[in-house]
Amino acid sequence: MKDLFFFDSMLTPKIITFVYWLMLIGSVGSGLMTMFGGYQTEFFNGLLMIVGGVIGSRIWCELLIVLFKIHENLQKIANKSA
Repeated sequence: MKDLFFFDSMLTPKIITFVYWLMLIGSVGSGLMTMFGGYQTEFFNGLLMIVGGVIGSRIWCELLIVLFKIHENLQKIANKSA
């Protein structure tokens, strides 16, 4: 608990993982609703929505996680030299 109050440990990477799963569920759910919502041409739009949403959310979350990994590695380097 002390790590959280003094910002020694980062909470945001755990939140990013949760947000990733929410985005994954949302993109698959909206894609399925689009696919089976009516017209025949909407099937392919829903499929593209699923694929694009899954890939896009994965890339976005990975980029955010990379920032926090850089922070952790910089903190290790700073602790070694101190």
